[in-house]
Amino acid sequence: MDFQAKIMDKSSFPILLGPCVIESEAILHEIATKLESIIEKLNKDKLTDGVVWVFKASFDKANRSSINGFRGPGLEPGLELLSKIKKDFGFALVSDIHERDQIKSAAEVLDILQIPAFLCRQTDLIYEAAQTKKVLNIKKGQFLSPKEIKNIVDKCKEADNSNVFICERGNSFGYNNLVVDMRMFEEARQMGIRTIFDATHSCQLPGAGGDKSLGNSHFAPILARAAVAAGATGIFAETHPRPKEALSDGPNMIVMDKLYEALRDLLTVRNCLNVKCSL
Repeated sequence: MDFQAKIMDKSSFPILLGPCVIESEAILHEIATKLESIIEKLNKDKLTDGVVWVFKASFDKANRSSINGFRGPGLEPGLELLSKIKKDFGFALVSDIHERDQIKSAAEVLDILQIPAFLCRQTDLIYEAAQTKKVLNIKKGQFLSPKEIKNIVDKCKEADNSNVFICERGNSFGYNNLVVDMRMFEEARQMGIRTIFDATHSCQLPGAGGDKSLGNSHFAPILARAAVAAGATGIFAETHPRPKEALSDGPNMIVMDKLYEALRDLLTVRNCLNVKCSL
């Protein structure tokens, strides 16, 4: 079974994990090595039936609060580093694209093309990304209601691509705060739309640091369990061995020393409830 068929299978449960941004080859290798160990442990716990593991890291973080915010190595160097992770560890890959001229190169390396939340209504970007026939993970904008996600999926279907996940990451709740409406997962299910829950960006405090975002990472495992119980068909979470040293989004990333417990608990909820995709 190829990757696309595997991840879109009704019994699949994708889990997208990795750092916010590519900081260095050494950090990528360190994180991938630790993820490999955590996955092996979860396999021994017999919790991973149907789980599809995907390594996540951004080659460019274009949506920075400040002009001085770290963005990553850029398209070509970043894709080269991600290719090494795939070769050395066998992980499928996902990363963000921000512009149409990034699509072709990204699609040659990535297994999933991700559209950032601020760009989820950029019709040309989404349509052209969908034309690659790659799996898409489209972040739901903090400004959108659940019913509006159908318009995003319809744009992809117009490009003859139904391999789409909508990624929930909370809604703006006043200034510098996000709140997750768990009803979204049921509303999406009723529309026939697969969902991935972004556990870590849902804990972000956008722009709360003035020239950067802050976050409450301790909420991420709790929200992840709740989302799985509510019907999310996959999980996205950013992780780092030393979040305080991370060059982007450290305050809302899960420290790797606690990642096994977080994954164990959310997968236990999934298996206990026998959560299966009905789409």
